[in-house]
Amino acid sequence: MPSAEPSTEPSTTDTAPLPTRLAEAAATSSLASRLVEPLQRLADLVPRGGTLDSVLRGKPLGHPLHPALSDVPIGLWTSAVVLDLSGRRYERAARRLVGLGLLAVAPTALAGLADWRTTEPPARGAGAAHAALNSAGAALLAGSWVARRRGHRARGVLLALAGTGAAGAGAYLGGHLVFVEDVPDRG
Repeated sequence: MPSAEPSTEPSTTDTAPLPTRLAEAAATSSLASRLVEPLQRLADLVPRGGTLDSVLRGKPLGHPLHPALSDVPIGLWTSAVVLDLSGRRYERAARRLVGLGLLAVAPTALAGLADWRTTEPPARGAGAAHAALNSAGAALLAGSWVARRRGHRARGVLLALAGTGAAGAGAYLGGHLVFVEDVPDRG
């Protein structure tokens, strides 16, 4: 007769690294679930078929475009934070890097939305959390750019730190989508 005692073996969830557990918690959160449908409606606005769809999905490159594009805003924003922490003499350069990162958001998001259309339901929660964190990061960095333009450097630096942190968390979820959930569909 089988033992009624609980197993002493740790579950996979218990042994996973903390960032992985956080990614899984974000992906299965009620907020992520509520964002799936609005995100799908937004993705449906991105043209399907034709040259634009092919480019956004990375067909000419032989792999998805979104992961490569995502390095641009994150790299620019991280560089801005490094300059911010290096002193006031780099204030103008940091502001420009934040602005350039904001300009890179639109093509990066469009490529991500094109990939989203082929994402299956198990990974959609992680995709929604990824999009939400990156959107929050971009909004905070837009606030940073405005604060800097208005001469509020300290506020701009704090917003950049918060925004870069949110974008970094979003990037981690992007990696989770690629390496754990096997998204996007490369077909």
